[in-house]
Amino acid sequence: MPRATGEWGSSRPGNLPPDFLWGAATSAYQIEGGWNEDGKGESIWDRFAHFGGKIQNGDTGDIALDHYHRYKEDVRQLTELGARAYRFSISWPRIFPHGAGEANSKGLDFYDRLVDELLDSHIEPFATLYHWDLPQALQDSGGWESRDTAAAFADYAGFIGAKLGDRVGHFFTVNELRAFVELGYGTGDFAPGLTLPPARLNQVRHHAVLGHGLAVQALRAAAKPSAKIGLAENIVAVVPVIETPPNIVAAEHAVRELNAGYLTVILEGRYTDAFLSAAGADAPQFNDADLRAIASPLDFVGINVYTPSYVRAVGAPPGYEVLPFSQSHPRMASSWQFFGPEALYWAPRHLQKIWNVKEIYISENGCGTADAPAADGIVYDSDRIMFLRSYLTMLERAIADGAPVRGYFHWSLFDNFEWSSGYATRFGLIHVDYTTQKRTPKLSAAYFAEIVRRNALA
Repeated sequence: MPRATGEWGSSRPGNLPPDFLWGAATSAYQIEGGWNEDGKGESIWDRFAHFGGKIQNGDTGDIALDHYHRYKEDVRQLTELGARAYRFSISWPRIFPHGAGEANSKGLDFYDRLVDELLDSHIEPFATLYHWDLPQALQDSGGWESRDTAAAFADYAGFIGAKLGDRVGHFFTVNELRAFVELGYGTGDFAPGLTLPPARLNQVRHHAVLGHGLAVQALRAAAKPSAKIGLAENIVAVVPVIETPPNIVAAEHAVRELNAGYLTVILEGRYTDAFLSAAGADAPQFNDADLRAIASPLDFVGINVYTPSYVRAVGAPPGYEVLPFSQSHPRMASSWQFFGPEALYWAPRHLQKIWNVKEIYISENGCGTADAPAADGIVYDSDRIMFLRSYLTMLERAIADGAPVRGYFHWSLFDNFEWSSGYATRFGLIHVDYTTQKRTPKLSAAYFAEIVRRNALA
């Protein structure tokens, strides 16, 4: 436990709590395929992949892993890992082809079957309601630039809560607000491929966090009272470059400000003064009722942790400086993914210290590699094992020092469609031959299964 402001314990890592949940994560567009089957509507990623021209090799999620037809086989892969939980996402346009209106019963039937299969296999379902596949019909009406989309998301959330909330005990409203807003509406690298000016982008940010808050309220009204509700955010994982009290305090300040438009406003119910000052005339338009909805109480917070941002304390405002990565800093196969295991210590510790979050899940953590089967058919992904051992050592340290982390979801269960990278980079514990759809557990799958068996590092 922290001894004083800016001071942190440094306990020796040890075994994890006996009820710790080990699992893996996927998302609908990345694995399901069946993009236009059984009444499913078009999503912004369907449109972007077909016409956007920004995906490596022209790849699409039309077939992906064909999980829509192979879900029973895929659940068996989870059982062979010993996983106790599975984080998946529900395709909004598979449920509401036009974003709202009449529900598609065949779409709901698929998730009914998936949830039942998981429960029959003694795997706890963790459902994400929005993992970026907005119905194209809503984008045609303004997408997240429109408050109506936030309201439609709440209606969809309430419907899912009522239909699946009798069996699903954990709901994530959204996955990575920062990613789908900044890359989809800011840089244009992700669907819907827009590059909005600052004022419109800030309004998208606001409508996205508002949609989250309204969805929390809708789930509370529709799901069982025992259902737990949170979100999964790719927090800027700030690490003090040297663990000194001034640098730790600077890191805490940086976490609040670098996440101001997303996690901070959700957990505090207000935009920071620095955020609004920096936005100036481009600040989002909002009211007190919006902020109350955005700050709807959560049962847990999920964080997706990959790469750190190193900071040090400085005397001038804002009191911290984000340091550049050295050119020789280790990185994984994805160009954006620097290797920094300390992120998995500091990210949950910051949640606990700054916002007093009492239940945390590592909703994603993993690495992209250039995997290929050897002559004997085995994928010897020792780089992924190195990554996991290093990061999970830091997670054990965080838990030993009091961080209330209840579970870990590896990204990803399978190699899959990795957004603008298409199928070029592989994140899975299980190798997928995209031509034959053959699933083959990698060496890292055996390593992960041993961690699960021991409930400790292997």
